Parts: sequence; C-alpha cells; structure tokens
Amino acid sequence: MDNDRHEKIRQRAYEIWMREGRPDGAHERHWQQAKQELGYDVTTTGQANDDAAEHGPAGTIASSDVLTVEALAMRTGITGDQAQELIDRLGTDRATLEQAARNLKTAES
Repeated sequence: MDNDRHEKIRQRAYEIWMREGRPDGAHERHWQQAKQELGYDVTTTGQANDDAAEHGPAGTIASSDVLTVEALAMRTGITGDQAQELIDRLGTDRATLEQAARNLKTAES
C-alpha cells in the first residue's frame, strides 16, 4: 500500500473514530469503513470495487450509505456542508455529484 493511500485511509479512520466518540476496539471496522468510503475497498479478486458494486445500479449512492456526505467531501475536497447541499439539490447520482463538487472546488480556487 503506498504511503499516500495509507495516510488517507488512516486520516479517514481517525475521523470516523472521533465522530463515534472514540470507542475502544473498533479500529479494524473504522479502517475498513475508511477504505470503502475512499474507494480503496478490495474484492476477493484483488480488484477495486466498481461503481455498481459499491454504490448500487448506475453508480447511484446507496441510501444505506449514511456517510455519503462525508465520503463525497473527502473524495472531492469540498466541505461537508457543501456536499450536503449538492446531495439535497442534485440527488444521489455519483457521477453528477462528483462533477458538481469538482466544479464547485474549481470555482473556489
């Protein structure tokens, strides 16, 4: 695992741990959740999950993904509030959301 990817996963797992009140003994679950949110979750074949497997049909984000806002923010570099606003306005299509987030991030620069 390269250092950049490891560091991103570590940071996200830490954020999940903090958000959950810093519980003891949940580090493996936090690590796996961080990998999944960041798109580094690996199937048994060793390949990264594709959009359909990770997010449901046609790349939509599964309604059961309660961390969609945080995941979008982490993947695109926008704030959680901005991510929530985009989801509320645009729905759950991952490609649409990520394009809008990239456009928003570019407009801020």
